[in-house]
Amino acid sequence: MAEIHRYAAFTTTPKGGNPAGVVLDARDLDEARMQQIAAEVGYSETAFAVPTGPRRFTLRFFSPLAEVAFCGHATIATAVALAERTAVGDLLFDTRAGEIAVSTSADETGAVRAGLRSVPTTSRAATEAEVRDALKALRWNAEELDSAFPPHVAFGGNEHLVLAVRDRERLAELKYDFDALKALMRERDWTTLQLVWREDDGIFHSRNPFPVGGVVEDPATGAAAAAFGGYLRALGRVTEPLRLAIVQGEDMGRRSEITAHVDPDDPRVTVTGGAVPIRG
Repeated sequence: MAEIHRYAAFTTTPKGGNPAGVVLDARDLDEARMQQIAAEVGYSETAFAVPTGPRRFTLRFFSPLAEVAFCGHATIATAVALAERTAVGDLLFDTRAGEIAVSTSADETGAVRAGLRSVPTTSRAATEAEVRDALKALRWNAEELDSAFPPHVAFGGNEHLVLAVRDRERLAELKYDFDALKALMRERDWTTLQLVWREDDGIFHSRNPFPVGGVVEDPATGAAAAAFGGYLRALGRVTEPLRLAIVQGEDMGRRSEITAHVDPDDPRVTVTGGAVPIRG
């Protein structure tokens, strides 16, 4: 029987961050069983690792409804779980999105953090139809968007529609049409929406609807954070190495803190955070 570990990622407390299921040895599990376990766990994603070499693993991710190519918070959770049981250092994960290198380290208290290096990010301007249909499903108006950050479809292992709003209150009042947004995201092959508000040049607040995974909202989305770093780079807003803080999950009562390191000369983004076990 598979041993299922539960971790909260991008947080220092089990009551914060994004919960992820982690199976550290999935060699005896087929795809159907992985999907069943993910549905039973009920978190936005559960990660399944299969060892393939020294500190190298094939890593697959399942939401309660379907497999996803890449999941940042479950990657961080898996890396921390492995480091706690072996040793800190470098890991390699082979995912459907590509090879993901992860470094782990511990502070003086023993708390482990992990930093993943994304696949190359890309970003393109969203079409008028994409924006129109998304706004309708979100029950938002175009006038509420921040013109300084144009709508894009950004990629960091999965595709995410990026929409920036002018006011923090608009982000806090998120109430969307679940079925309509789910249908649109399936049609466009978007994994989440990256809805953001800029506090300053180094801090953004984010919310990530995830109806295609059977979850209303993700409290922390590492893949979307990587994509967002690539989005800022594509806009020309990264002229020197940038340390970007993304605060997510705050309006859900599960505050998450994601750090993204973006380099103007490198399309890959490093996403860093901690993870802690969820007991009971």
